[in-house]
Amino acid sequence: MGVSWYTWLEQGREINVSADVLDAVARVLRLDGGERAHLYLLAGLNPPQRSAPSDAAVPDGLRRVIDGWLPRPAYVIDRHWNLVAVNRAARLVFGYGDTDHNCLVTFFTNARYRAALCHWADAARQITGQFRADAARYPEDPEFGRLAADMCAASPAFAEIWAEHPVGSATQGIKALDHPEAGELLFEYTSLPVPELPGHRLLLHTPVPDSGTAARLATLVAAAEQTG
Repeated sequence: MGVSWYTWLEQGREINVSADVLDAVARVLRLDGGERAHLYLLAGLNPPQRSAPSDAAVPDGLRRVIDGWLPRPAYVIDRHWNLVAVNRAARLVFGYGDTDHNCLVTFFTNARYRAALCHWADAARQITGQFRADAARYPEDPEFGRLAADMCAASPAFAEIWAEHPVGSATQGIKALDHPEAGELLFEYTSLPVPELPGHRLLLHTPVPDSGTAARLATLVAAAEQTG
């Protein structure tokens, strides 16, 4: 590969190049993740999916965002849907406890969560489709297959839906719960990517206007703070 080839690449000309060649170029030029993705785009290829290590630390700034979102629920999950940062409101509203480490597992196996969530059957199909879509983004990651197999063994409901091969994706929507202490809670949720941790997502929940959720949520969080 000569100077002309690199020039044509920078100019975005139509050139035939494989992903292996681009990876070699990225290594030689010591490109970081963003620069490597840009190189792929210049060559007309989709950049490979990157992800942060499973034990990557959540940045302090992001933790402050989550805590500052109180009294509204907020949390961060990694690409395998493991909970890596959760604020107090999310624990109170969704019932996340010390044994809840994964959103998918909690959704199908946590009895309190299932009892509280309205329209559970519809949500189950949607969340299973989202998990399958995420798994397709990382075809070389065996953890998705292991999680799916474990869930099929643990939850007949998940196994039935998984066998139907639903695929879906959602960055925003509505969550409705019948909380055992606060009563009806309606949230608009938004899922945002975390650039510092590729593959991670920040989920923010906002009370639906004129639903009474904001007042009930504030009372729930305040009561929990008073009792420690």
